[in-house]
Amino acid sequence: MRVELREIGSDQLLDCLDVEALSEVPQPGRWLECGPRSFLVLQRRHRYRLRSGRYELAAVALQVKQQRRPSDARRWGGGWVIGDPRCRFNARSPLLRCAVLPEGPCERCSHFTPVAAAAP
Repeated sequence: MRVELREIGSDQLLDCLDVEALSEVPQPGRWLECGPRSFLVLQRRHRYRLRSGRYELAAVALQVKQQRRPSDARRWGGGWVIGDPRCRFNARSPLLRCAVLPEGPCERCSHFTPVAAAAP
């Protein structure tokens, strides 16, 4: 199956990959490493074609942003987050760390406030 990496905003084709199964295509909010480059997947679109009167999946277009995965990014709650997700101010997002100290790191933030029930 063909996977197209397209730049978010301009829809410019950056690269094409071939994968064997749909399960190998990353979901939005995940990082994809393609050789020396690293991309954050922001959106996923399926492209279909009509063959013999039936539609079949022809390609997957990933809207990506070229970005190196931050060193403090970690898997949490089925996805990725930047910083410490136990803090009440953490955005729990792969795009934004927090509202108080967005540039990080969490270790030097004086506003760190743990949340009572944080999912691992």
